[in-house]
Amino acid sequence: KRYAPDKMELAPRDIVSRAIETEIREGRGVGTGARGYVYLDLRHLGEEKIKERLPQVRQLAIDFEGVDPVKDLVPIRPSAHYCMGGIHITNYKTLETTLKGLYAVGECACVSVHGANRLGGNSLTELIVFGKYCGIAVREFVKETDFVSAKEIEGKKSEEFIENLLKREGKENLAEIRAQMGEVTWAKVGIFRDEKSLKEAYEELTELLERWKNIPVIDKSKVFNTNLIEVLELRNMLEIARVVAYSALHRRESRGGHSREDYPQRDDKNFLKHSLVYYDQKGNIKLEYIPVKITKYKPEERKY
Repeated sequence: KRYAPDKMELAPRDIVSRAIETEIREGRGVGTGARGYVYLDLRHLGEEKIKERLPQVRQLAIDFEGVDPVKDLVPIRPSAHYCMGGIHITNYKTLETTLKGLYAVGECACVSVHGANRLGGNSLTELIVFGKYCGIAVREFVKETDFVSAKEIEGKKSEEFIENLLKREGKENLAEIRAQMGEVTWAKVGIFRDEKSLKEAYEELTELLERWKNIPVIDKSKVFNTNLIEVLELRNMLEIARVVAYSALHRRESRGGHSREDYPQRDDKNFLKHSLVYYDQKGNIKLEYIPVKITKYKPEERKY
């Protein structure tokens, strides 16, 4: 009632997330920080309706929190759920990217179906509709395209990279750096953002990326080496987290899931555009923008 009186629990997830986090920050939740939460009360629905309509939600609450929504309050809090950006798509009918032969579809891609705020169910739309388009486009592409001859030196570079990782020694801890990345992004690139927190997050994530270079691969095997995979994945996550912080820092407005306390209003004059991030030849982050294509529906202020 306090945040979306007309929509209530049907309000978009970004508004619900901010509402929950505000309750925690202002002391009306349970606990503080990343471990704070509020209670969800489903008991008024009754056992029959919960079992019929919300069987998975009930089972998750039982399995992970040890509470039964039929008779118990369920502790909940916002969490990172979906990436609304992704690999830039140059043609939504084919799902091509800027790199010839590379196609992207699903959560890794930015078509863009979601804009700054994915609505419930739209990830399925993205997969089914654009997955079909992508499949058709790739089928036609391979009919007229042969394999590029791989240069021996390119294969050796990849082999050497993995070999060097396996040989690498260092005193940093994989789990600790991964946990620190989560803490930084939650506290400073999370539901509420501002100039200070985003600058600090970018600097801290850059430092963590440097420390990543001193994480050893403990498992030296070359068969089903999950330790090696985790080390590689952590670097990717740190790269993406840093890019998110950098893009958010330079987007001085609030839009959808991007909510800045120092710029609470949407600014279509300056930021009705997509952020594109590249690395330049020196390895520095390069930020560019492209305009949003306005078709049938013009953007308007969202009111609840």
